[in-house]
Amino acid sequence: MSDQQTASEAGWNLDNSYARLPESFYTRMKPMPVRAPKLVVLNEPVAAALGLHADLLRSAEAIAVFAGNDVPAGAEPLAQAYAGHQFGYFNMLGDGRALLISEQITPKGERFDIQLKGSGPTPYSRSGDGRAALGPMLREYIISEAMHALGIPTTRSLAVVTTGQSIIRESELQGAIMTRVAASHLRVGTFQYAAAKGHVEELRELADYTIERHYAKEIADDQNRYLALLEEVIKRQASLIAKWMLVGFIHGVMNTDNMAISGETIDYGPCAFIDAYSLDTVFSSIDREGRYAYGNQPKIAVWNLARFAETLLPLLHSDEEQAVKLAEEALGKFAELYHGHWLAGMRAKLGLFGVEADDEKLIEDLLRIMQQHGADYTNTFRALTFGRLDEIAMSCSAEFAEWFKQWQARLGQQAELPEAVLQLMRDNNPAVIPRNHRVEEALDAAEKRGDYSVMEQLLAALSNPFAHSPEQEAYAELPSQNGRPYRTYCGT
Repeated sequence: MSDQQTASEAGWNLDNSYARLPESFYTRMKPMPVRAPKLVVLNEPVAAALGLHADLLRSAEAIAVFAGNDVPAGAEPLAQAYAGHQFGYFNMLGDGRALLISEQITPKGERFDIQLKGSGPTPYSRSGDGRAALGPMLREYIISEAMHALGIPTTRSLAVVTTGQSIIRESELQGAIMTRVAASHLRVGTFQYAAAKGHVEELRELADYTIERHYAKEIADDQNRYLALLEEVIKRQASLIAKWMLVGFIHGVMNTDNMAISGETIDYGPCAFIDAYSLDTVFSSIDREGRYAYGNQPKIAVWNLARFAETLLPLLHSDEEQAVKLAEEALGKFAELYHGHWLAGMRAKLGLFGVEADDEKLIEDLLRIMQQHGADYTNTFRALTFGRLDEIAMSCSAEFAEWFKQWQARLGQQAELPEAVLQLMRDNNPAVIPRNHRVEEALDAAEKRGDYSVMEQLLAALSNPFAHSPEQEAYAELPSQNGRPYRTYCGT
């Protein structure tokens, strides 16, 4: 049986709509083969959703596809070009170590990008080797799966293979390639690239393509299509960032090239989840000024969206002054949209039905007390859910006691029964998140010992974070205090 026959039987059903955009948006090229690829992780639920057959994805022919040693029939691999503000500074960029292999059309008719990450150098690599290490690829796999289980829009990982080759960073590391699945890899930076080139018609083509791919149902033909596109992207980002904040997620590198137009979370580099609640929390080793701190994420989202709006100005209105006015009005809606999503989410975390005038103060008071006492964010809400006050760091403080009394009074005003309150809180307060020390434990076992069982057990615990099962208890435990702040690195 030929490689192409096996690939076809595996369920690949490919199209290449992005390759039909003007060629300035990409460079066609094939991935560079690797020496000895080995499949180490296969995401069977993602495979099934894509219409792929997991058993055949474990074959040598399929592994060759995941490694970039072969491409399935119908694929037109390419490296995408884009730009971006990185920590506030504009650069022309592109896929420096990734290739868009093709787009899979699922049995439901949905379209997903299939991208290899770590597949070798491209014209956009800027002296880099285009490769990736095993640890960061597994890290993205773990965190993206956790985000999906938490109900947060995200790219996902179909597979990770080791390459049989080492890469050199600060030390010699095991090479790996991840197969990433995304609604698309269109970014704010993609539009910045088009705008920087100054070709308005190519910008229009990109905008029309984006609308057709992501917003065809939301945007009617009789609207100002490009203003509607801006408004819809703002809506999705307001919802997304609120979801991040509600679970204590820090992206860590919210550059404009890391903001997906689809509204998915993309590029899990130095990301992490907070333990002790603090708006100032930063984990990324390169974010020395705290630009992308936990509490800054809504502000940075607006900043990024303003850069997106700037690219669309030639399409919004023929008069530049009027175009700017339209963009500013659209951007002005973000704060209210975000705040509405966040406030509704916080009410749910506290079991609050309906809307009362003092709800926001009740929420803010709790968060302030948590920050003062260094209380764990996830476990505090978990303890409140089940009435386990002895597990709350500040439970002995007079201020918390007064807050708790006010919260109970607010709950007492509701018509809903305690069972409904408990269910609402259970459904909105996860038992587990990918604790930083647990993620590192899994990566250490895989990288140093080739032991993937630690990661598999962690993924199992994270797969249903609202189950509140006995098996999840160990994964809710806090790390031991070693006096060293946790740091993440831009390895992906």
